[in-house]
Amino acid sequence: MAKPKKLVLAVIDSLHPGMLDRAIAEGTAPALQTLIERGTYVRDCVSSFPSVTPCASGSIATGYGPAGHHIPSMNWFHRGEERYVEYGSSFPATRAFGVFRSLYDTVYNMNMSHLSRDVKTVFEHLDDEGLRTACTTYLIYRGRHRHEVGETGFYSRLARAANFRHPVWGPTELFYADLFSSRTTGCRSTLGMPGQRDQHTGCVGAYLVDNDLFDFMLFSLPDNDTWSHKHGPEGQLTSIGVADRAIERIFHAAGGADAFLDDHAVIVMSDHSQTDVLDRINLAGMLADWRVLEPADTLPAEAQIAVCPAARSAMVYVLDPDRRAELTPQIARDLEGKGGIDVVAWREEDEVAVWTPRGALRFSPGGGLRDRRGEQWSIDGDHAALDLTAGAEHVYCDAYPDALSRLWSALDCPGAGDLVISAEPGHEFVDWGGSDHVGGGSHGSLHKGDSEGVLIMCGTGPASADARPQWAIRDVTPLILEHFAVSSDP
Repeated sequence: MAKPKKLVLAVIDSLHPGMLDRAIAEGTAPALQTLIERGTYVRDCVSSFPSVTPCASGSIATGYGPAGHHIPSMNWFHRGEERYVEYGSSFPATRAFGVFRSLYDTVYNMNMSHLSRDVKTVFEHLDDEGLRTACTTYLIYRGRHRHEVGETGFYSRLARAANFRHPVWGPTELFYADLFSSRTTGCRSTLGMPGQRDQHTGCVGAYLVDNDLFDFMLFSLPDNDTWSHKHGPEGQLTSIGVADRAIERIFHAAGGADAFLDDHAVIVMSDHSQTDVLDRINLAGMLADWRVLEPADTLPAEAQIAVCPAARSAMVYVLDPDRRAELTPQIARDLEGKGGIDVVAWREEDEVAVWTPRGALRFSPGGGLRDRRGEQWSIDGDHAALDLTAGAEHVYCDAYPDALSRLWSALDCPGAGDLVISAEPGHEFVDWGGSDHVGGGSHGSLHKGDSEGVLIMCGTGPASADARPQWAIRDVTPLILEHFAVSSDP
């Protein structure tokens, strides 16, 4: 049996299919154009819900939704530790919860504590088979190899001063900002600052290609997200070009695109997309009749609910476990009809209840209606609530792709709130630091505008996008394992 090609998974954060098409038409994305022309192009690959980077990264790296990987959102309430977890919605939000606390949660706890131990990451699967794995700065990096904090340089000294002293478990080769570097490459990321990260990834990737140091590499390109937050989805024409040049850089390290693709397969994907933001929603203000837990609450025992905004999604937690069944529907009713609220969903025993301005319904797994991914559901109520079209045996959803599975997984995640909320198009929840992206772009919602992204498969995967009726980001780890003929068993 022939040895499979080496494989690069390039994740371009927030890559919008329409903007990629325009970038190619305008000649600013030649590397991506080459991959599309030689591969399979999917323009509607569905994200997780919430469609925010930590949750989506968990799905990409494990092949599971949040119910399986246990990363519920960007901001969430840790019931066991009775505190908010903030992965970096904005610098003001990070500061509201404590900069070092938030950074520690993001760098260490997300992988070592919050990510489920019951599922393997793609790195763990491949490490266990003796394959050489590599990863540039990416939120989910857990693997089988121990990495110490760097010992030299200004940023390593700064990290140690901030108590970033502990080793982590990652892939064979791990390059996480300037904190962890499995070998000296001469590449610097300025501590993972936006605007520098794609350049760092391109530099590290070229070094790894030039020295033949991996069988699988996750090639993380996050700067498109930051640029799009500031300039809106239309601004991606600039940041897609930056990501494309990073991909060109690894082509050149192998002697050009032809030589590179002789030895490498490539998957390029979005984790989610972005849509324009025109107005903000203050969720805590909407729920002012409830005692909301503040980030630095001096009387936390008096709080009734925790509120967790995460861009165009949010969650609400009832803090008294004995009153969840009683209070959750009351909170949902308080949100009905409020400006900017599009979808409110919560669990009631073995069903999910959903309210939208278009109606209400309940659903549960295992009924006679099959969705585009082949999962079966029982649905009772107004199908218009989620823009569902149901036949005798099938159910489809256009405006909210894969809505039933995504909502079920979101609410089945152990760390999820009692309610999950999706904002109307054009709206975003203000974070706990008072920040929003009004005038720019954002993501997080259940809506297709946030949720449908790019998937390009070149040298691996099926020859046609029609091989699946509906692609999702959780399909990528199984694709990678199939490429290397590795079992997907946990």
